[in-house]
Amino acid sequence: MSSSCDSILADLRKKIYRPVYFLAGDEPFYIDLISKFIEENVLDKAERDFNQIILYGDDTTVPGIIEVSRRFPMMATHQVIIVREAQSLKKIEELAIYTENPLSSTILVINYKYKTPDKRTKLYKSLETKGVYFESPRLRDYQVPPWIKEYLMAKGVGIETDAGALLTEYLGTDLGKIANELDKLIISLPAGKPVITMGLIERNIGISKDFNNFELQKALGEKNIERANRIIRYFADNPKDNPVTLTISSLFSFFSKLLIFHSLADKSKNSVASALKINPYFVREYETAARNYNLSKVVSVIGLLRTFDMRSKGVGDAGTPSGDLLKELVFSILH
Repeated sequence: MSSSCDSILADLRKKIYRPVYFLAGDEPFYIDLISKFIEENVLDKAERDFNQIILYGDDTTVPGIIEVSRRFPMMATHQVIIVREAQSLKKIEELAIYTENPLSSTILVINYKYKTPDKRTKLYKSLETKGVYFESPRLRDYQVPPWIKEYLMAKGVGIETDAGALLTEYLGTDLGKIANELDKLIISLPAGKPVITMGLIERNIGISKDFNNFELQKALGEKNIERANRIIRYFADNPKDNPVTLTISSLFSFFSKLLIFHSLADKSKNSVASALKINPYFVREYETAARNYNLSKVVSVIGLLRTFDMRSKGVGDAGTPSGDLLKELVFSILH
C-alpha cells in the first residue's frame, strides 16, 4: 500500500510493523527519516547484534537479500534488514519472489533513492498488498518556505517570512541540508526568543540579510537604482559567495512570475499568490514591480537574462568578469 511519511511513522511508534518497506523517490530526507527510525527503534540494543543487518546495493544481490530475509530472528520477535543505495541493485524486480510471500518476522527496508520502480511490475503490485510503498518527490522551490515553517513549528520555533524565502534562495530544495542548517539555528536562538530572524541567519550561516539575491530582486522591482547598484557592487567584491549564475537564475524566476502577473485577470492577493505559487505576503512586491515594468519591458528583461546567462557560461563572451557582467545586466534592466 502507498503511505505518507507521517502515517508510516505513526504506525511504527505504535509497533505496527509491515514485512516490507520500499522507500523511493528523488527526495532522500523522508527516506532517511523512516529508515533511521526503524534502525533505532524496532529492536533494542541487545537484539541488534544478531537481528539487524545493513546491506548496500553495490555490495549485495537480490538473491542475497532474499536469503537473509528468509532467516528467522534469534531471541527476538523480529529481524531488521536495511538495504541502503538499493537503486544500484541489478534486477531489483526479481525481489518480487520474496515480497509476494514475505516472512512476517522480518522487516525488510529498501532505500531506493533518486528513482522510482516500474509500477507495472510484480514487485510494485506485491507491495500494495504485502508491504508499504512510500514515494518521496523533490519539493519545488515555492513549496520549501512552507515546509521550513512546518518543520520549525513542530519544534516550537517560528521564522520571519523573509527569512524562510532567503534560506530557500541560498540552500535550494535539499531538505536534508535545510534541516541541518535549521537545527543549527535552533541551537543558537537566544533564550526566550524562539523565532529565526534575518539577523540570526546572517550571523550563523553567513548569508547577508542586506546583500543577497532576494534583496536585489526587491530593489529592481522597486526600481531603486542606488540600492540595486550597492548590492551588485557587493556581489562583485564577493564573487565566490554570490555566483553570477545563481543571481541570473533568481532574477529569471522573479521576472517570469511577473510576466504571469501581467496576464492575470484576477489580481486579488489570494489569486495572485495561487497563480505565482508564492506566499501572499510577497504579492505586494509583484504589484510594485508590475507598475514599474510593463508587459513589453518584462519580455525584454527575460530576453536580457537569457543572453547574460549564456554570456556567463562563456557563450558569445570573451571572459568578462562576473561582477562586470552583473553591473551591465542590472543597468540594462533598470534603463
